[in-house]
Parts: sequence; C-alpha cells; structure tokens
Amino acid sequence: MSARRHRVLIIVQNLPVPFDRRVWMECTALRNADIGVSVICPKGPGDPWRQVINGVRIYKYAPPPEGSGLPGYALEFGYCWLMTALLSVLVAVKDGFGAIQACNPPDTYWLLAALWRPFGKRFVYDQHDLNPEVLLSRFDEPPTRRIRLVLAAVKWLERMTYRCADRVIATNESYKAIAMRRGRRNAADVAVVRSGPDTAIMRPLQPMAELRKGRRHLAAYVGIMGPQDGVDLALFAFAKVVHEHRRTDCHFALLGFGDCFEDLRQLSDELNLSEHVTFTGRVGQPEIADYLSTAALGICPDPKNPLNDVSTMNKTMEYMAYGVPVVSFDLTETRVSAGEAARYVRSGDLDAFARTWIALLDDADERVRLGVLARERVSRELDWAPQAERYVRLWTDVLGIEPRPEDRACAADLRECPSDARGRRYIDLNKPGELACSIRSR
Repeated sequence: MSARRHRVLIIVQNLPVPFDRRVWMECTALRNADIGVSVICPKGPGDPWRQVINGVRIYKYAPPPEGSGLPGYALEFGYCWLMTALLSVLVAVKDGFGAIQACNPPDTYWLLAALWRPFGKRFVYDQHDLNPEVLLSRFDEPPTRRIRLVLAAVKWLERMTYRCADRVIATNESYKAIAMRRGRRNAADVAVVRSGPDTAIMRPLQPMAELRKGRRHLAAYVGIMGPQDGVDLALFAFAKVVHEHRRTDCHFALLGFGDCFEDLRQLSDELNLSEHVTFTGRVGQPEIADYLSTAALGICPDPKNPLNDVSTMNKTMEYMAYGVPVVSFDLTETRVSAGEAARYVRSGDLDAFARTWIALLDDADERVRLGVLARERVSRELDWAPQAERYVRLWTDVLGIEPRPEDRACAADLRECPSDARGRRYIDLNKPGELACSIRSR
C-alpha cells in the first residue's frame, strides 16, 4: 500500500471514470507503478457513489441539473465544484493524498488546489481542452459583447490554473506551445503525454457481421457528440452517400453520447437515414472493440476551428489501433496523429467527404494499405506505453519518490493472448497477412 502522502487525487468533471479512457489509462499507469490513486467524478447511469476498480478508489456525485445558457453553465460548474470540494475532504480523511491532478474542462479547480496547498498538497494541471478555443469554436459569428466578457473570464480561469500548477500536462505539442506562450510556463514545467491507445489491449478482433445490419460495409464514429464535434456533418455527408450516390451497401454506427445526441437522432430521421444508421449511446470498451473490428471506415468529421485544429482526436488513434482506415477533415494535429494512414478532405466540403467515403468502400486494396499502415503507425509511434512512462516519471518527481524499473511483462503477456476477456478471438498480428485479410473482409 502506498503511503498516504504518495497518493494522487484525480479530479474529472466532464466524464465518469472509467468511461473517460485517458484518465483510466492514467489511473492504471499510476497503480502499476505502486502509486495510490483516488478519483472524484460525476456518476454515470447506474453507478454507485463509491467503488473500487482494480485498486483505484472512485468517488462519484450525482450529475448536475441540466441547464442552458450562461446561468445554466454557472450553476453546473458551481455545483460540481462544491461536490468535488466536499468529496476531497472525505478522500483526505479515508485515503489521503499528496497531490491533486485536475483534468479540465472546466478550469475552476485551481481554487480547490489553492485551498489544499497550505496542507502541503501539490497541483498538476492535465489540460484536455483549450477552454477559450472551445468557446470560440461554438460561434460562427463575431462574438457579442456578452460573449467577449465570458471569454475574458474563461481566459482568466485558464491563466490562474496555469499559474497555480506545479506542473502542466499537455496532450500534444500544440497544447504545450500554448501553455508556454499563453500560460507563461517554462518548457521544463510542461510534459507532453499524448492520449495514445494501449495497443496491447486495443487489438482487432474477428469481425461481427451482424453489426453491419445486413449491408456489405460498416462505417463508424466513436466519441462525444457535442456542438463542435461535427457529427451532424457526418450525417449530411452520409446522406449524400445514400441518397445522391444511391449507395445502400453501407451501414453507419455512431457510438457515444453528448449534448447533441437527441438532436442528431432527429436529424438522422429528417435525412431519411433511420434504416442506415445505428446510435448506440454510451458504450464500453468491449462494444467499441466489436464495432471497430468490423468497420471498413472510421469517420472523423470534426470541422476546422480554433479548438479542433490543435487538438488530438482520440477516436483517430482508436480507429488506427483496430486497423480502420480514417476519413477526416484536414486538421493540423490529426495529420500529426494519422500521417499517411488517413484520407483528408478540406474542412466543410461534404461532397468531397462523401466521394472519399465511397472511393474507399470501392477500393479494398487501398483500405488494406491504409489499415495496415494505421496499425503499424499507432503501435510503433503512438502507443500508450511510452506515454505512461513519461506520465509516471512526472509523478515520481512531483511526489518526491524513487522511480522503480519498468515492468513490461504484463503488456507482453497481453499481446500473446489469443482472445479477449469475453473469449472473442483476436486477429493474430504476428501471422503474415492475417490483418490484411481481416481488413479486406470488412
């Protein structure tokens, strides 16, 4: 058992844990390094208020009441902050912790960290989103005076978070550059920990033909469905595939949830796509593995805006881990992630997106080439294992504990497993041609 002062308290507001896959991988990395972890987050449907999963102690509060507009957001943030503050006292009594890691959004937990600082607690800022860019990306028109005031407040909160943090974790080099420029942090204080997939676990399985709903191909979208995520653009592009190009051989599965979920289901009906689209809602890793092991294409419809252009899209790398070719709008950080393993379209060009979608459906050789390249790239350059090492090194430094030699045996054993925990057979990646054969059959 780790000493109480060597434990980390991780705070998350926008997703439950372990559903937040980046945070769960961070928790697992700390646990594997014998650093104790407690988490405070909102409840998901059916979640208990307290649970222990694989040694990680998770404390959950009821989700905030739904609101809209500035007053609704203020109520949501205030409620979550208060519930987190109360639970942090409970965690301090029951588990103890030596440092807090706050995962934004929002950028409000610097104040909680400041309240704990006199008790010797250190603070690490894990910046998942650039909140000023989130706000700007939600408006097509020039911001009104009210929005400019809100933007000034959001920038101040971000600035205070940078200022209070002992260390900053950035998800890519673009975010690190902003932390150094806008946050005025030294390069040594900012660690880049990318959200790479754990390719020892995220491996292609045997396809499940029933997920195609009787059609030849399956396309998939995995992720949050918010205003800036462009899922509506994916539906508009797919409507062109089905109705304008008269291609009825492809089913489209959308995995995830978010603020726009119900609006997107209604849009699907309005576009006469109901027979061609499945909305799964919130799903876990097993369901994601099934769909991505069956999908011929992974769809990245995030439009180019101040946030998306510099953000790393987790779904892109998850598609790649399963050998799924990617169709994406052309974004700076998506090119950093996918490289030559994706087809890129000018942002907003739905006709080109639909044509690229169809071209890949019709070209099995190109899908195989892109899919194999994607899996090789994500395994060689984007895997979570080296990111986990960097993340743990940061924490051993912050907590002042001696790092221990890395133990890679677990990951190696997982790669040798012939099937997952459910008995679903993995594609044998060591057998020449098997991955290509699987991709061709999708």
